[in-house]
Amino acid sequence: MTNDRPNPDALLQEVRAGSSGKLKIYFGYAAGVGKTFAMLNDAHEELERGIDVVAGYIEPHNRKETMRLLDGLSKIQTKLVTYKNMRLEEFDVDAVLLRQPGVVLVDELAHTNALGSRNKKRYQDVRELLDAGIDVYTTVNVQHIESLNDIVEDITQIAVKETIPDQFFDQADFIKLIDVEPDELLKRFSEGKIYEAERAALAMHKFFTKENLKLLREIAMRKVTDRISFLNEQTMPFSDKRASMKLLVCINESEASQKLIRWTARAAEAFHASFTALYVDDGDTESLPLADKKTLQENLALAEKLGADTVTINGHNLSETIAEYAKLSGVTNIVLGKSKRKSFLLGKFGADLEDELIDSLQAIEIHIIPSSRKEKTKTHAWTLKNIVTWHDTAKMFAALILATILSAGLSELGIGDQNIIMVYILSVLVISRITTGYLYGIIGSLLAVLIFNFFFMTPLYTFNTVQVGYPVTYGIMLLVALITSALTVRMKKIAKQAVVRERRTEILYELNKKLLVTRQLDGILELVTAYLVRLLGRSTIVYAEEPKEDGTGGTFLQENEETGALAMLSPAERAVVHWVFRSGKEAGRTTDTLSGSAGFYLPVISGGKILGVIGIFCDPNKEALTQDNRLFLRMVSSVQ
Repeated sequence: MTNDRPNPDALLQEVRAGSSGKLKIYFGYAAGVGKTFAMLNDAHEELERGIDVVAGYIEPHNRKETMRLLDGLSKIQTKLVTYKNMRLEEFDVDAVLLRQPGVVLVDELAHTNALGSRNKKRYQDVRELLDAGIDVYTTVNVQHIESLNDIVEDITQIAVKETIPDQFFDQADFIKLIDVEPDELLKRFSEGKIYEAERAALAMHKFFTKENLKLLREIAMRKVTDRISFLNEQTMPFSDKRASMKLLVCINESEASQKLIRWTARAAEAFHASFTALYVDDGDTESLPLADKKTLQENLALAEKLGADTVTINGHNLSETIAEYAKLSGVTNIVLGKSKRKSFLLGKFGADLEDELIDSLQAIEIHIIPSSRKEKTKTHAWTLKNIVTWHDTAKMFAALILATILSAGLSELGIGDQNIIMVYILSVLVISRITTGYLYGIIGSLLAVLIFNFFFMTPLYTFNTVQVGYPVTYGIMLLVALITSALTVRMKKIAKQAVVRERRTEILYELNKKLLVTRQLDGILELVTAYLVRLLGRSTIVYAEEPKEDGTGGTFLQENEETGALAMLSPAERAVVHWVFRSGKEAGRTTDTLSGSAGFYLPVISGGKILGVIGIFCDPNKEALTQDNRLFLRMVSSVQ
């Protein structure tokens, strides 16, 4: 199924509209409290005042009193979408943009659109309408607020997948709380006014219990109360003092990080403070399984969605890296999960992360949030298939054989055992340097001790040692070899990270020098395109103006190995570029807008004006654009 491409005429209407529309949210704690009923009632009042009101999408409830209120309202025809041999009715945002009503009614704000729609979520459709100057009335329940998602799951034991960002909810012009007593709501269920009898009975048994409803009602009221308190404090002279609080949440590739992010977002909202999500890359991120990499990207995206600044920094010692960042950035509160002991023997003797942070950051509050779910054990792809290669195995044995030959020569010359031990420690150091990961250093250390014992200890050619003190020698030799191996591998990771940073800095420096001597626009575009391909290793297209009908207007450079990148020159991709030019928002692959596109597109903005669009090809056979790459592209595209 093809993507729903932007309608150029509708987008032109959007641009002409100019001022932003008003958003009114009818907010409740559960289905059936009367949100849609109240919205339709208000719509009739607006209609009587002469306002042009249309029903964009109303959930087809089996509630006669509610559906009767649709009489007299103009309706926008829903769009039929085919998905998995099913015909689905979806809200037609382009039809509303062309119609340009004064107010449009859009039910179920947290709804996820069918695959192939322009936007992944309905709230993004609503955002387009608001940008076009159209007022929107919509409905949402408390379980669909992103930061409250895990709290609702703990209460109801039901995971709600459809959510909206808190920021979108908080920026609404009007929030109308629709409330009803839980007993009254349960009565409506039992009378079949909300769901059919069979479905109502199941709902009342699981989600809609009296205890759950009372708690959900309390949460909804608190959410609205917090909003009122915040709006009131905006006018108080001492409100700036509250902004001195800054929270830092430490995340990783675990699903438990999502709870930490939501908890921090709620705390930041309660104290009207900013917060940052920090991920520390110890050099092993590239070796993570694809599922863990995907979870990490989802965690970073969730943090951004909830209003956090996302930061990724390199560092091997987790506590030292976090502590140093917290000191330099003025963090007042750190949020982290309860650390778990590593299964590796040396991990049993180290202090927990939270204890190390408490010792080193005595002026900063540490909040430890336990996980509400049982975490799966992370494999880190440490399987023989992934970490054992014939190439590295041959290198290890070659180094040990050479060390043994050299040691045999030294032994013939009558040189002491301590020098032979140093030769084997040197061989372990070499093994760690020329192979990948920790495994070969560990195996090499063990083999070096065994070979030394077998060939150079009396009785020769056995693993029995009769001299007093040699078991201690073996232990010290093994320990020194292991430590040396670990330090060597760590230095390799640090060196690799430094090379990546140095390469990026060098390319940016070269680009800056060449841009200073380049005057023509075509030359500038070619330079930027070429250097983005070098930096990202992906095919790139740069537009300084909207693409023309004949496909011209962009500067395209294909990365050698990406044969499918020519798809970025298709009319469908140009339609995405048009949308980015006219909306000023990101779109394409890895986003929630036109996600079926071949590329990721973002606008180049200066002073609120769109100067161009950058497109990066996202090969489905390659790893998706990392958060670090996307942050870098945003930095490049934000011209001061």
